[in-house]
Amino acid sequence: MKAILIHQFGGPEVMKLEEVPDQRPGPGDVVVQVKAAGVNPVDTYIRSGAYAIKPSLPYTPGADGAGIVAAVGAGVSRVAAGARVYVAGTVTTGTYAEQVLCKDWQVHPLPEKISFAQGAAVNVPYATAYRALFNRAHAQPGETLLVHGASGGVGVACVQIARAAGLTVIGTAGTERGLQLVAQEGAHHAVSHRAPGYLEQIRSLTGGRGVDLIAEMLANVNLGKDLTVLAPGGRVVVIGSRGTVEINPRDTMARDAAVLGMTLMNATQAELAGIHAALVAGLENGTLRPVVRQELPLAEAGRSHQLVMEAGSYGKIVLVP
Repeated sequence: MKAILIHQFGGPEVMKLEEVPDQRPGPGDVVVQVKAAGVNPVDTYIRSGAYAIKPSLPYTPGADGAGIVAAVGAGVSRVAAGARVYVAGTVTTGTYAEQVLCKDWQVHPLPEKISFAQGAAVNVPYATAYRALFNRAHAQPGETLLVHGASGGVGVACVQIARAAGLTVIGTAGTERGLQLVAQEGAHHAVSHRAPGYLEQIRSLTGGRGVDLIAEMLANVNLGKDLTVLAPGGRVVVIGSRGTVEINPRDTMARDAAVLGMTLMNATQAELAGIHAALVAGLENGTLRPVVRQELPLAEAGRSHQLVMEAGSYGKIVLVP
């Protein structure tokens, strides 16, 4: 089979399409024939060597994918050969490949109404959004959520999940196209974070009270500003950051506010089971609808890493073997 291999950390050019051995399942394993692989910003951090956790070289990137079960090992009863699934993590190689080897608890049913490209957009974006909102920030129906950067993969997931759970959703984006997407996917209000005075607009939308919860995709730019639009007892969940930031701690003190960090990698297996049960239900009932921005051939993995880091995010980029 073919797979992207990285033999040294560096720029997008270090990713090479190579021939590697086919996957073989052991006890408890599932081999999935990949029809689409999702690309996430965290993939670029790992590839560059800048991420805290570094895989052993050489490695194949990617934690998201969707496809058809090709084979199962002894003891596997959750899925059978021929089943449509999405992948939430792998065992020996990443999803930028024609096949992946997973444990049975890492594969989940993909409803017929969801395409393979959409399935490749589920794991990191939607599981991250769900864990941020409910496992970390304990979002409640009736609260107001600000999704700061709502047009990207995780942002869209936050909007859809929160809207389905009964929150009032304010989403920001930096382009007109992004704002249209945010409104289309269910946000009650779409606000340009490039517009002068947009923070005052957010305060106005809440009647001056502020928002109960903020899902923050770029904390190094926005965290200090986030704290000024929180309601009493408000929480900020830091989902993404590309550097350091200076804040005024008094803005947290005045509001009894909390700043919560999170990464999907810290989720336990039990926690992930609950998250994916909720996500599969949302895919089945139509409340969750992954948005795919662009599909690229697997050989263009390097280009996908350039595109996923560009400003003006819009949905998910996927690779197609």
